[in-house]
Formats: sequence, structure tokens, C-alpha cells
Amino acid sequence: MLIGGGFSVLLCQPLDTIKVKMQTYPELYSNLFDCGVKTWKRQGIVGLYAGTVPSLAANVLENASLFMFYGMCQTVVQAVVSKPRVEDLTTFQNACAGGAAAFFTSFFLCPTELIKCQLQAMDEGRQIRMAANPTAATEAKIGSAKLIRNILKQEGLLGMFRGLSSTLIREMPGYFFFFGGYDFARRVLTKPGQSKDDIGSVKTVLCGGFAGVTCWAAVFPADVVKSRIQTGKSTAGFWKCLTTIARTEGVLALYNGLMPTLLRTFPASGSLFLAYELTKSSLETLIFHP
Repeated sequence: MLIGGGFSVLLCQPLDTIKVKMQTYPELYSNLFDCGVKTWKRQGIVGLYAGTVPSLAANVLENASLFMFYGMCQTVVQAVVSKPRVEDLTTFQNACAGGAAAFFTSFFLCPTELIKCQLQAMDEGRQIRMAANPTAATEAKIGSAKLIRNILKQEGLLGMFRGLSSTLIREMPGYFFFFGGYDFARRVLTKPGQSKDDIGSVKTVLCGGFAGVTCWAAVFPADVVKSRIQTGKSTAGFWKCLTTIARTEGVLALYNGLMPTLLRTFPASGSLFLAYELTKSSLETLIFHP
């Protein structure tokens, strides 16, 4: 599962980088292709893979903690609603377990997302500052380690959790729709008399892709706000930043970067759930049928 997640990050990182750039500096890019071409011309492939190291860390931490807490939250929900088995939970109940699990994963995810987003949008910030003050000394490029040291030195440990409220607002409803969408799609594709666990790999990938699209379509404005706050483009709180963007740039500005996100999330989420189901099935076989 971890290897699959790492491969997914390496394959889809350019789309994530384009997403963050479009969210943070929409005035510089007209669309997905414009952003990708301009980034390639300025920085080459290195620019498109900015923030890859924290992306890998975020992927490992988020997915490992997410599915662990999801299983725990499913057990809690099962006890609350007095169902005999976790498998008997409804789509809504599974969605609630997913949303609750995301509360815990947000604390792992926020620091790594902070570093990732700042590295991805760093070149644009440097361009704007140089344009405003052409006589200023050229800013040195820095990597993840130097950026972390700078944040800790200037803001302390709490600085690593800038955008935590935005992360929670994105993650909790996002994973409600993520796990709810996955369970809903599995039920739709399950034939009469068939178990959800027996729908096969292709349908599992389709269900996972549907879950990813559902998640991001539901919470994308929160992700735009998170990117603005974590990159330092906005120093306002979540709600003030959200309303300011809607008022000054228009509601559609809250969806800048949605296209590269949807292109990235369908295969990534599909492969994630396939890996999850295969891993779960293998572990159940080893434990209960050695």
C-alpha cells in the first residue's frame, strides 16, 4: 500500500504542483496548460516536482493513519448504533466514521502540507517580490530542511501547524464524502446476492476513483483557502479568507486548480482503495485462515 502510494505521488506530483500554483496565484495563470508550460519553461521538470519529499511524507503519514483511525472509528460507530458487525454499517455510518478519522489524520498532515505548499508556490512569490523591488538581492533557493528550520526559528513549533483549522475543515467533510462515496459506489456495483468484497479489482478502482472525485468536488473551496493561508498569500482566518476571495475574485476563484486535482485524484484514489482492499483481504486470510 505504501509503495503504491509513493508511486502515485511520483506519477501525479506535477498535477498537484499546478493545482497549488493556480490556487495561490490565479492572476499568473489562465488554465492548467498555461501553468504547466510556464513552470516548465522557468524551472524545467524540477519545478513541476517541487515539494515531492513532503508530498511523499504526507502520503505515507496520511494513508497509514487514515485507514487505521477509520477502522477504529467504524468500531465506535458500530457500538453506538448497535450493529452486530462492521460490515453491517450503512453508507452514512461509514461516511461518519471516515469524517471522524480525518480529525486525527489532520494533525499528521498539516505540517507536511505546509512545507509542500510553500515549496510549490515559492517561485511565484519570489517573482512577485523581485518585480516589486528589482534592486533587491536575488533570493537563494531553499529545500525542505532549510524551510522547516526557518519556520521553527521564526514561529516556533506552532508555526508548523499554520492552516490547521483549514485542514480540519477540508479533511473532515472531505473524508465523509470520500468513504461515503466509496461505500455508495460499491453498493451500486454489487450484484444481487453478491458481497461488496467480491466486486473485483476493476470495479474497486472505479469506486475509489468516484470517491476521490466526490471528496474533492465537495471541499475544494476549503483547499483553496488552505493553500492561500499556508503559503502566506493570506494572513486572515479561514472564513475571512474564504469570503474575501469570493467577494474580490468571484466564487469561481474558489475552484481554481480543480481540473488538475480531478485528473490526479481518480487514478490515485482508485489505486489506493484497490491496495487497501487487497491488503485487508491478505491480512484476514493470514489471521483467520492460516
